[in-house]
Amino acid sequence: MLEQLRQVAIFAKTVEHGSFRGAARELRLSPSVVSHHISQLEEHLGVALLYRSTRKLAMTRDGEQLLASTSPMLEAIEGAFSNLSSSADRPIGELHVTTPSVLIQSHLTDLLALFSMKYPGIKLFLDYSDVRQDLIDDGYDIAIRMGIRKTKNTAVERKLFQVKRCLIASRSYLKGRQKVTNPEELMSWDWLELAPVQHIKPNFRKSKSESVTIKPKAHITANDALALFRLAYSGAGLAVVPKFLVEDAVAAGAVEYVLPEWELAPIEVFAAWPSNAPKHGLIKLFLSEISSGVSP
Repeated sequence: MLEQLRQVAIFAKTVEHGSFRGAARELRLSPSVVSHHISQLEEHLGVALLYRSTRKLAMTRDGEQLLASTSPMLEAIEGAFSNLSSSADRPIGELHVTTPSVLIQSHLTDLLALFSMKYPGIKLFLDYSDVRQDLIDDGYDIAIRMGIRKTKNTAVERKLFQVKRCLIASRSYLKGRQKVTNPEELMSWDWLELAPVQHIKPNFRKSKSESVTIKPKAHITANDALALFRLAYSGAGLAVVPKFLVEDAVAAGAVEYVLPEWELAPIEVFAAWPSNAPKHGLIKLFLSEISSGVSP
């Protein structure tokens, strides 16, 4: 019986990560050992629990039934371990987090540093990348995302904070150009765009009743917001970027806000995690700590 319980736990971790490799990394086993345990469990039960392909795993109906029956027990055990660990003020484990590279420059990185110092027993693996990683396929526990969301917090997503955006250009680029008062006057200017959100066109709002969306053609497209800012800083054209990236350059006089009386919709920064993540444990602790450190 004890061996079957172990195999059920390994099965649940495999489903949680969506791969033998992801489960093996957390359980500190080899993928072949993980696969062997699940095969033994299937043989013992006389049913197939997983459909296997070269790229993904999917549960069979029997697998879904087994997971539904055993999840409360596994969550209770994991929650008890987490509570005992938390009561000792020494949570231990690993968290794999992916986040957009532009947030290196934001206060999120400060919060991650504070979290690491507060919980030295938790090893953080941070992937700063503007390539959108898949939580399950790429083996991440938490993904920090950026985007214009219209949905409220859900069981697998939580808003962290908003990022104000602004339209900027270098002082050298603006020198000699006629001052503009409306976004539509900028259509013929040199635009720089961020590749991941190039389908989202700039919407400027001056008041509740005055809103303008333009569709300029960019002459440079980059996949990194910091690179976009540096291109604008160097005089390549106009760019819509997070405000926290440009405040120092504006204060130094190298960069100026364009149409400062017009506002752009802010970008939301939110956390996402697998739907079958335990309700207790390191993910919950991480979200609680990061959220509590974010200014409203």
